[in-house]
Amino acid sequence: QVQLVESGGGLVQPGGSLRLSCSASGLNLYYYVIGWFRQAPGKEREGVLCIDRSAETTYFTDSAKGRFAGSRDNAKNTVYLQMNNLKPDDTAVYYCATHTYCTDNYQHYVGHWGQGTQVTVSP
Repeated sequence: QVQLVESGGGLVQPGGSLRLSCSASGLNLYYYVIGWFRQAPGKEREGVLCIDRSAETTYFTDSAKGRFAGSRDNAKNTVYLQMNNLKPDDTAVYYCATHTYCTDNYQHYVGHWGQGTQVTVSP
């Protein structure tokens, strides 16, 4: 059974950091780009960044530049989203998804999605 699982979310104060993980079973992430998306209550799902097979990062939102970074560990079949200097506006459920190329349109990611992990940034 193919499964993507996000983990690492939680409650953090403004200015804090979190590292989200996207792990796969039944699927070799090496063959895919991984998009990170987020969805805040009452808002549409938003692209954060994408990590391609060469571990190059494409940012989908300017708010992530300089604060967020993507990486991948093929040996662990896991992709990461390091988030630093978190702000209350970063509060959302964060998702990872597989695709064959990086695009900020979440509707194009028709492959595999994780269940999401909640990130809450609050004093």
